[in-house]
Amino acid sequence: MANIASAKKRAKQSEVRRAHNASLRSELRTAIKKVRKAVASGDKESAKTDFLSAQSTIDSIADKKIIHKNAASRHKSKLSNAIKAMA
Repeated sequence: MANIASAKKRAKQSEVRRAHNASLRSELRTAIKKVRKAVASGDKESAKTDFLSAQSTIDSIADKKIIHKNAASRHKSKLSNAIKAMA
């Protein structure tokens, strides 16, 4: 455990940041799962609307550097291709 005041503060800040990032990462996973579930059920319209909301979630999380921008791009590409393959 930290003994110096600045180290205590840093540890506290890190814990708050970790919890916040974890909740955003969870939100990302949920958005992706929602699109995959719609694709699996064969509901193209639902998949498209879910994809639009997932896309904004993915972009905002990438902007905050919680995931890398290329990882965000890869997620969007895979989901988009899955929706296109439904036709």
